[in-house]
Parts: sequence; structure tokens; C-alpha cells
Amino acid sequence: MLVEAVFLRWGHDFRDYSQASLKRRVLHAQKQMGVASVSALQERMLHDATAFSELLEHLTVPVSEMFRDPHYFRALRTQVVPVLRTYPSLKIWVAGCGAGEEPYSMAILLEEEGLLDRTMLYATDINPAALDKARAGIFSAEQVRLFTSNYQQAGGTRSFSDYYTADYGAVVLDQRLRRNITFADHSLATDSVFAETQFVSCRNVLIYFNRTLQDRALGLFHDSLAHRGFLGLGTKETMEFSAWKPRFEQVARAERIYRKVAQ
Repeated sequence: MLVEAVFLRWGHDFRDYSQASLKRRVLHAQKQMGVASVSALQERMLHDATAFSELLEHLTVPVSEMFRDPHYFRALRTQVVPVLRTYPSLKIWVAGCGAGEEPYSMAILLEEEGLLDRTMLYATDINPAALDKARAGIFSAEQVRLFTSNYQQAGGTRSFSDYYTADYGAVVLDQRLRRNITFADHSLATDSVFAETQFVSCRNVLIYFNRTLQDRALGLFHDSLAHRGFLGLGTKETMEFSAWKPRFEQVARAERIYRKVAQ
């Protein structure tokens, strides 16, 4: 009933999210928001936009890190970038971008490979608060040590400190990384394809969907991709049981990188 109410009142569709994961998040939200029951949580968010925004934070879990799974970005450099370099201009979609860690990581990789200036990066999410944070490009100084280690393992060719300015316990990413990124609201559950892209990266998002919604998202990625475009998923995600499996071929098995099959 809570999920139905969210959809009818606010237009966010969690009905095909994994039930076990969704239940954990709702109960956590109930506790953190100080309400006595799920019914009380539903009543509150129906009549209070601020309460809904807080609930959305708990339901979407925008937690990540820059260059998460460094071997994925290493594989992009060796398996995907050489093909992307053949295009005169590029469009890349990072779906479920959270607070921006992945699109900024992608921007750094593209900068080092000489491709950023001719690339438009679309970074989308359903969480407005996360998108606002992503647009700001500000991260805590405590995160930088992990980001730096990941960057080095991912094959970074410079010093990670080249890409940010440190000030008062926080770091601000360089403006040149942000100028080619468009952050926008987009739901894989309800919205349609908005651009033709050469590469889609959607990592650690499908694990929160049930099979129906996973197939819907994979269909969106397939329809968005240009001829022989690339798709990157999270290390715990697979196409193995999807109806879309025949439409893609594996490029890097361990890193979950696929390529659209020619039609």
C-alpha cells in the first residue's frame, strides 16, 4: 500500500523493485523518520512533500565511490575506449548516477583518453537531492583516500589531486569535468529513451529491481544504444536470465561489459 501510494501521489514507481530490499529500506526509513508504523509513514509522506523527499533518500540509497570496481574502468580503457575513439562525437548515459561518483569517474577517464571534449555525458537518477549534490561536485576529504586508491588501480595516468581543489574538509571537483555532464531526473521504471548513445553504464542498480523491471531497463538501454554500442553493468548483475541476452554479446565477462549485437 505504501508503494502504491508513492506512485499515485508522487509518480515514483517502486512497484517492481525487489521486495526484500524494499522492505529493508522502508523499515529503516520508518525508524530513522521516527514514525510508529508503515501506515503512519504512508500518512505522513502523502501530505508532506518534505517527508516524501526524506523517504526517497532512504528508498534510493545513493551511496557509491569514484572508480568503484577499478577493474571495470581498466577494462573500459582497453576494450571500449579504442572503439569510442573512432566516433567524431560521443553520447554516454550513466543511469542511476546517485551523487555523481560514476559520471565524474567517467569524465576523468575520458579526459585522460582525449575524448572528453567531444563527449556529452548524461547522468540520470530519480533522487533530486542526489542530483543536486552531483551537480555541485563536492565530496568529503575523508573519501579522497579511497577515491585516489581506486583511481590508481583503475589505470589513472595522472595524480588524482589534479582533478580537485581541497578546502575546509571537502574537495570540489574541477569545473572542466562538470561542463560536459548533464544531470537530469529519469526513472528506469516509468520513463522512456531520451537519446541515442554509444555507451550506457548502469551499475549496481538492477540488483534492486525484480525481473520484470530489470528487463524493462535492459530494453531501454538496448533502444538507446547506437549500432554496436556498449553496455556496462555491476559486478553482481547479469543478463543471463533476461530476454535481452541474445541482443548482446560479452566483451569482458568478469567486468560485465557487453556490446549490442548488429541487427
